[in-house]
Amino acid sequence: MIAEPQIKDDFLSFDKNGLYCKYGDFYLDPVAPVKTAVISHAHADHAVNGNHLVDCTPATAEFMQLRYGKKAANTFNLHNYHQPILHGAVTITFFPAGHMLGSAQVLMEHEGVHYLYTGDYKLQPDPTCEPFEWAKADVLITESTFANPAVTHPDPAAEIEKLNGIKINILLGAYGLGKSQRLISLINQYAPQKKILVHFKIAPINAIYEKMGFPPGRYQLYGRKLMNNQEEFVYIVPPFTFDSYIRAKNVKRLFASGWKNLQVNEQDTLFISDHVDWNDILLTVKNTEPRQIWTLHGDGFHLKKQFGGNILVKIL
Repeated sequence: MIAEPQIKDDFLSFDKNGLYCKYGDFYLDPVAPVKTAVISHAHADHAVNGNHLVDCTPATAEFMQLRYGKKAANTFNLHNYHQPILHGAVTITFFPAGHMLGSAQVLMEHEGVHYLYTGDYKLQPDPTCEPFEWAKADVLITESTFANPAVTHPDPAAEIEKLNGIKINILLGAYGLGKSQRLISLINQYAPQKKILVHFKIAPINAIYEKMGFPPGRYQLYGRKLMNNQEEFVYIVPPFTFDSYIRAKNVKRLFASGWKNLQVNEQDTLFISDHVDWNDILLTVKNTEPRQIWTLHGDGFHLKKQFGGNILVKIL
């Protein structure tokens, strides 16, 4: 019987700059500028500016350049999904993560062992980004943001259909990149009578979605005079604007998020998450078939309890 290739416990480690792979001399989603960064997606907590070299998808580069301008990176190396990249002794391949447009899982192969870094990911269908794609791995390095059996994300269509019962204008808080575009698409599909307005900061992001072949759907730019009328407008705004409108009158305030603490109150909730929930993570483990699970961005306690007898679970 041929022995399985040995998993290296030190394949990834944290230092002051973030998650480092010494065998390929690169960082995954570094928290500070580095020489070589492999960036899974363009959200600011994963994509800092100032890196010397960035490996990412074309959409991720577009979003970073929009946000950071000339400071985005010295050099972008753009890679499509399934296109191998070699860094040192590590071969890297991107797979769609389903989190937002351009988001990628990072499959790393070294000495016959496959390590899969998911980045942020979701399994729910979303026409505004590439759908999640399964990959086999010896080590699943998964986000564990909602890795708790008590967390089950509701059906996003049912959540959006709540808007149909609200006849006054709605002020809808959402992250500008990824979430807002998904909301535009969902509202057009499940609350089509609503008239969608977007904050001026969101419009350039929508333009990139349209350019990349993932138009979010019908919307128009916000105008103060428009919102003076009660015509079932839904005005989508980023968090800083939403917070500044805390005393807004004649509107229903909602914030779209998977986090309970970001909901306006217990009665007016809109649970739309772009992350995997507990059942999604279990399905990912089943389909990935890892020998080990390494967890990031959350508490791996429940995964240890679930798999500890059969699969080694390590909290990075």
